[in-house]
Amino acid sequence: MPEWVNVVIRSTSLIVVIFIIAKLFGKRHLSQLSVFEYLIGLVISVIAATVSIGLITPFWHGIIGLGIWFIIPFLLVLLAIKSKPVRDLVRGKGTVFIKDGKVMEDNLKKEKYSSDDLLQQLRNKNVFQVADVEFAVLEADGDISVLPKKEKQPLTPKDLGITVAPIKEPQTVVMDGEILYEPLATGGFSVKWLETEFEKLGVSVENVYLAQVDSFGQLTVDLFDDKLQVPAPQEKPLLLATTKKMQADMEIFALSTQNKQAKQMYTKNSQKLQKAIDRLTPFLSD
Repeated sequence: MPEWVNVVIRSTSLIVVIFIIAKLFGKRHLSQLSVFEYLIGLVISVIAATVSIGLITPFWHGIIGLGIWFIIPFLLVLLAIKSKPVRDLVRGKGTVFIKDGKVMEDNLKKEKYSSDDLLQQLRNKNVFQVADVEFAVLEADGDISVLPKKEKQPLTPKDLGITVAPIKEPQTVVMDGEILYEPLATGGFSVKWLETEFEKLGVSVENVYLAQVDSFGQLTVDLFDDKLQVPAPQEKPLLLATTKKMQADMEIFALSTQNKQAKQMYTKNSQKLQKAIDRLTPFLSD
């Protein structure tokens, strides 16, 4: 058998093996790996490369070495899930850099961090003054988590006493011109409903690159042709406008009738609708 055929077979086999190893190690991003895990990945890559071009012979010796470098770290990862001491040993622990607004210089030296390094990491978190930080910690993956002081934190609707609508994850119902039936059913919608919505917009499924439905039943569409404009969803504004019109009609009926009982009824219902509008406005306003 020609040598190049052996290289193709070995390389193809190792691609499958490395793919399985990567799946078993989970979905963590490269930046989230500890130094130990990163080095393990480098060693496995080197072994795989040398085996694929035949520098390690026979082939099974390379596979055995690859298996050892995978099994032992994999077992350590499993132990780290259940044991904090092992987890601290394998993945490391966070190091506090700023506490109660005070920079911990000894911890900076311990992690080989300079003042410039700290300031750069804070700027990456949109913090430009150390005095604005209440707490900052260097995580095991090398990222810095920052808690600004209370007066420097951005305002939230809760701080302003504003009620906002609860939001669930949107369901992607069309991707690359193909209907995704499972997310469509998860959202409680049917294919017929989707086709009707597309008819309203004047588009066909084949022209849709991406379509999503939010928790309010609003459909947003992105087309393959970027020059075409699709109207924004109008379900919520339309419902709010219709409710306001009903309330205004009740007021008009109350003013136009001479019947006292009818006037009281229209006025009472108008007030009820106004209360409903006040409650619904935060949910129906984008």
